[in-house]
Amino acid sequence: MQVHETELSGVLILEPKCFGDERGFFFESFNARVFQEKTGVWANFVQDNHSFSTNGILRGLHYQLPRPQGKLVRAATGSVLDVVVDMRAGSPTLGRSISVELSAQNRLQLWVPAGFAHGFQVLSEEGANFIYKTTEYWVPQNEHCIRWDDPDLDIQWSKHANPIVADKDARGMSFRDAVKFPKSKD
Repeated sequence: MQVHETELSGVLILEPKCFGDERGFFFESFNARVFQEKTGVWANFVQDNHSFSTNGILRGLHYQLPRPQGKLVRAATGSVLDVVVDMRAGSPTLGRSISVELSAQNRLQLWVPAGFAHGFQVLSEEGANFIYKTTEYWVPQNEHCIRWDDPDLDIQWSKHANPIVADKDARGMSFRDAVKFPKSKD
């Protein structure tokens, strides 16, 4: 596995080694020992989630407080534009975002540590199966949502004419008013 750092400290792009031939392919999507050795992160994943979304669906931007989740995300089929926003008070990149295309073809994964809001938009016509592991259980009353189209964030989503969003995502808070993660003590 290769690990690529991003401009947001702690957010990592993971590129698994894939073995393929005329029969198909094999790759190890997760190995706790390799993940820790390559990333320096010890993650205790407690929940696996799998969603299917049709073309144009946009989910996010979500995060949890006070019990934040780290997430290891990937697209098992199709492709998505995956977006991460820094929500850490005192961070030099507070409010900045990155986006990465995750697809069944490129097999990239993204490590989203606690302290970031996360969302994605489906790019592929056939939809996408999106799989993610979390380091904390989902607790509905702890969930926070920032508007996906907040002008202060200036996220460059795909050119899909009218993204389809859930009511809760359409009613998300502005970045300015959203609860931030507490400033790190180190």
